[in-house]
Amino acid sequence: MNSMNRRSVLLAGLGVAGAGALAACSSSGSTPALVSPSGTAVAAADKKRTRSGRTHKVTLTAARATVELGAGITARTWAFSGRTPGQELRVTAGDTLAATLSNQLPDRATTSVHWHGIALRNDMDGVPPATQTAVRAGRNFTYRFTADTPGTYFFHPHIGVQLDRGLYAPLIVEDPKEPLSYDEEWVIVLDDWLDGVTGTPDEAFAELKQGMSGMNMGSGSGGGSSSDDSGDMGGMDMSGGSMDGMSASPSSSPSSSSGGMSMKFMLTDSRSVLLGGDAGDVKYPYHLVNGRVPADPEVFRSKPGKRVRLRLINAGSDTAYRVALGGHRLTITHTDGFPVRHQQVDAVLIGMGERYDVLVTLDDGVFPLVALAEGKNATGLALVRTGTGSAPAQAVRPKELNGMIMTASQLRAADDVRLTSRKADRVHRVELTGGMMTYNWAVNGKRFDMNHPTANPIKVEQGQRVRLDFVNSTTMWHPIHLHGHTYQLGGSGPRKDTAIVLPKKTLSVFFDADNPGQWMLHCHNAYHGEAGMMALVGYQG
Repeated sequence: MNSMNRRSVLLAGLGVAGAGALAACSSSGSTPALVSPSGTAVAAADKKRTRSGRTHKVTLTAARATVELGAGITARTWAFSGRTPGQELRVTAGDTLAATLSNQLPDRATTSVHWHGIALRNDMDGVPPATQTAVRAGRNFTYRFTADTPGTYFFHPHIGVQLDRGLYAPLIVEDPKEPLSYDEEWVIVLDDWLDGVTGTPDEAFAELKQGMSGMNMGSGSGGGSSSDDSGDMGGMDMSGGSMDGMSASPSSSPSSSSGGMSMKFMLTDSRSVLLGGDAGDVKYPYHLVNGRVPADPEVFRSKPGKRVRLRLINAGSDTAYRVALGGHRLTITHTDGFPVRHQQVDAVLIGMGERYDVLVTLDDGVFPLVALAEGKNATGLALVRTGTGSAPAQAVRPKELNGMIMTASQLRAADDVRLTSRKADRVHRVELTGGMMTYNWAVNGKRFDMNHPTANPIKVEQGQRVRLDFVNSTTMWHPIHLHGHTYQLGGSGPRKDTAIVLPKKTLSVFFDADNPGQWMLHCHNAYHGEAGMMALVGYQG
């Protein structure tokens, strides 16, 4: 039985209060008040969206399911309509999506749907209690919004650590004036999986919340809630050799790193040069590509010479993936839905919540598409078959994984989506704080309070150019996601909604405040976010 987390209890108690009345509440003494998610400013901005006149209706049934992961492996989880990933949704830019969430989850569990990366109207963003009340078990809620920006997106819950179950699916918004030329398309969803195999995400989170100091590790003091634990795992010597940033023994026994104490979920020996040190917190028995384990991978069948668009989505909760297609080079065309100057690479690093579109011209044979769990010495696998030949071993590591590896910081925005040069009207320092010793992840030293979501907002005003300085004072990397907007990395970097901030580094991003409401800004490591590394970006009325 799933244990109810603090957020579920809170939201269940909120009943069916109107989203506008709920979200309009702000901390006492806040002057001026924040724009309500269903207020007139939101409606006015929504009217400006370009619409096609078409509406796509769909029902998303969230319920308990037993899913087949391949090779005879099954897992009891929660999923949309009994499958994971859920059924892909595909619309054309300007279309309206009317998606009814039917909550058939057990144990009085509340849920929601967040439309990750979509710049939609605020009251449809799916973030209880900020933009709506949670959808209670046995109830329905219809999300209705216009998707006016082409790109590769996905959707998932925004309650507790439900993202680490099977409740996610791709959302593809096609461009009616598509500039790319290609023959076929393959949507690839990556995920780290434990639910129904080694336990549940709630059980994993409960263990992580104890922190290293609460586990009698015998090293470090572990006291307090400092903004940057001096005993953080990222600063420990994890020993063990590594090759190209990959941990040598992620499945080693817990006693090798923990003085003999058994830790069922906490991972203590993940290291990555690309990620600046500690690569992740959680042990996962499987890494999936389109819901399949490496022992029984999905096979994409095509013909030699075909030009294929791969839409890569990292729906994982604690794992960055280094992705390569054996025997091929990849041409990056988009990240997080927005075009970039084309860049040919061997592999691409994808943090949780990020998406990349790449083009590849297929050779003749059988080729492994490998998603290396960065720093965890494990892989996800799919196959491309264009001719005869034997499938490679499931543990294959193509040389491209150690070739030219691209990260977002190395890309440049395409000319037609680059922000115009303009001085920032408002600058906010967003310090990422916390550590593993007490698992006190936070923004500016304050854990996000779900009981008071509008307390201490990052305030902006409509029409402003805003600069956010993400200052990572921790010894771990964080993929930082902003709802309802895309920001630009630096003066000419790519337009994104999720970006990796490396440990002890600062990343400055810019966005135009053109979508009023109350929007979450948070780490897309599901466990860091739920522990408190969230903030609210609120438009002033």
